Amino acid sequence: MTNDKPVSTVAERQAKARRRGMTIAIVSAAFSLGMLGAAFASVPLYRVFCQVTGYGGTTQRAEGAPVAVSDKQVTVRFDSNSSPGVPWTFQPLQRSVRVKLGEARQIAYRVKNHSDHRVTAQATFNVTPESAGAYFNKIACFCFTEQTLEPGEERDMPVVFFIDPAIADTEEMASLPPITLSYTFFPIEEEARPVAEAPAGGKEGGKGQL
Repeated sequence: MTNDKPVSTVAERQAKARRRGMTIAIVSAAFSLGMLGAAFASVPLYRVFCQVTGYGGTTQRAEGAPVAVSDKQVTVRFDSNSSPGVPWTFQPLQRSVRVKLGEARQIAYRVKNHSDHRVTAQATFNVTPESAGAYFNKIACFCFTEQTLEPGEERDMPVVFFIDPAIADTEEMASLPPITLSYTFFPIEEEARPVAEAPAGGKEGGKGQL
């Protein structure tokens, strides 16, 4: 069944890239002013700044893929790491995929707890080259969500993403080099159990508390 909406022209994509550049410039300026006048809000401001601009390889969030899909393709590679405090094997089911720009694609990572106790961890992520972060859109992801695995438990965790076609209109990414999506799991400390209350009569032997 054909799509009634026309595919974006080169001019439209270039205009979109220019608008994105203006947005990044405005957000960057606002971020700088905000940091000077509201230091207490530096963490949330920095997070918003990274999500809007893709700074540091931060990806974007999206509800769904764009209607238009380009014939241009890019290779997306997948990397996985676990810190020493996470006794898991963690790896992508596919090391790389070739995707069209604008095409929604689902892949998955598999994780298994090899310890004899329950482990809770949380994943952070980044994209390289860093300039690709502004065009790497995730529709579904397990990052920043605590994952708890029982001893020996194994789980597949999906990631749904697409690459904004506007990436091909940028000077630094026009050649469409491979993009790497990397995740690292870090342990989450469980809340300490409350200390048992002392008997009503005080310490052992009936003595009062000091």
